[in-house]
Amino acid sequence: MSASTCALRMRGISKTFPGVKALCDVTLSVDYGRVHAIVGENGAGKSTLMKILSGAYLPSSGSTEVNGVEVRMRRPADAQRLGIRMVHQELNLVPDLTVAENVYLGRMPRRWGFADRARMIRDVEVVLKELGASIDPAARLGDLSISQQQLVEIAKAYVAGPRIIVLDEPTSSLSEHETAALFRILRRMRDQGLAIIYISHRLKEVLEIADDVTILRDGNLIETRPAEGISASEMIRCMVGREVTNVFPKTPSRIGAPVLRVEGLGDGYNFRDIGFEVRAGEILGLTGLVGAGRTELARAIFGLAPVTAGRIEIDGREVRIGSPAAAVRAGIGFVPEDRKADGIVPSMSVRENISLPVLRRMSRFGRVSLGRDRELAARFVRELSIAPPDPERRIDLLSGGNQQKAVISRWLSTGPKVLILDEPTRGVDVGAKAEIHRIVGELVAGGLAVVMISSELAEVLGVCDRVVVMRDGRACAPLERAELSEERIMALATGEEAA
Repeated sequence: MSASTCALRMRGISKTFPGVKALCDVTLSVDYGRVHAIVGENGAGKSTLMKILSGAYLPSSGSTEVNGVEVRMRRPADAQRLGIRMVHQELNLVPDLTVAENVYLGRMPRRWGFADRARMIRDVEVVLKELGASIDPAARLGDLSISQQQLVEIAKAYVAGPRIIVLDEPTSSLSEHETAALFRILRRMRDQGLAIIYISHRLKEVLEIADDVTILRDGNLIETRPAEGISASEMIRCMVGREVTNVFPKTPSRIGAPVLRVEGLGDGYNFRDIGFEVRAGEILGLTGLVGAGRTELARAIFGLAPVTAGRIEIDGREVRIGSPAAAVRAGIGFVPEDRKADGIVPSMSVRENISLPVLRRMSRFGRVSLGRDRELAARFVRELSIAPPDPERRIDLLSGGNQQKAVISRWLSTGPKVLILDEPTRGVDVGAKAEIHRIVGELVAGGLAVVMISSELAEVLGVCDRVVVMRDGRACAPLERAELSEERIMALATGEEAA
């Protein structure tokens, strides 16, 4: 393959759904041996364009050429036969199969008529090592964290030997360390002559990895240009049509007394001897590499997993939390990392999703007061600027950022004293990130205590008052804001500096 050869050309692509024009006359040209980034807010048309490329949607108009030949893809299998592979943000894996079986799903190598599991495990072990992932190929996929499953999804596409590979938010649940390892692989794939389409809301990463950038807004092509010479602020202005001055704003707040304190907390496997406190009006950051135990710790505090050692205090009093219901009664709210699987009920409306944990409170004689239910949802739709402002709309029809605001609203409806946010801006666009952090800033200014788990160091440095770095299930003493730097956090996360 020549690096100058055009791998993909989509001309005049439009797509109309009932009442909505998702794409309008979009043209995209991608060369072999290049990383081509596509950026834009949620709803800009990125996913629709990629679904047309993958054969999931037929365009309303326009044409597609692969390797100079016009093609018409009616189903995903057509795209795969042409060497097009997708790495979706929402994972397409089977939890009950092993890692190796997932990587080779649909095309398992055979020996004597049976699946050659030994070969699969050997091959996948090599690929995962290249990706910098310490994952056992024989492990059950459902036992892995979301970030580890993301690496398996990338390995699955890589092993298939694609000519064009599309990565949709591939680093949304990866730490800086894993992201650097992934970029090494992408550069190697690019140098091998693959055409790589890279979709991300993390503009710093786009500037680091991309050779070319296409910007979409409201279903329209704004511009395509070389990545060299473009700045993040220029991209943001083109994406949103306005200036977004600070994606991670720090809202001033008055720090009060400790609200949540954990001492010597452990679960016997994922984390041990964890101790920290979170004060009213404070955002405590919890960061570290993938597999450090951050999410497992948060789930245990919220009663989703057992604790075998240590104690949890709320307002100075020890509490026993054996279930999420007990956590809510103690004053703890939890926004999970995996919005699709654990955060929303897709078939329900925005109103029904918001009021789920407080239905008993709004009931009388076993019947929910619909008036109070609607009033509660309308208040949060208004206060958190959920768009479109229709509480009766199915939540899965909203953008990722607005779904996340609805999930935050759900836990705010319980009147929490402390709110745990696990990757709160994962997979949302730059405008929604700024909006979510504005909301969180207002909450802490009002006296709420917040624990924020994030793999994005710019986010951690931007909004947190103190930061706890985890490594191999242990935590360092909280770092004050004045002590924070990317280098210091990474040194603690990788073990270069003793915790």
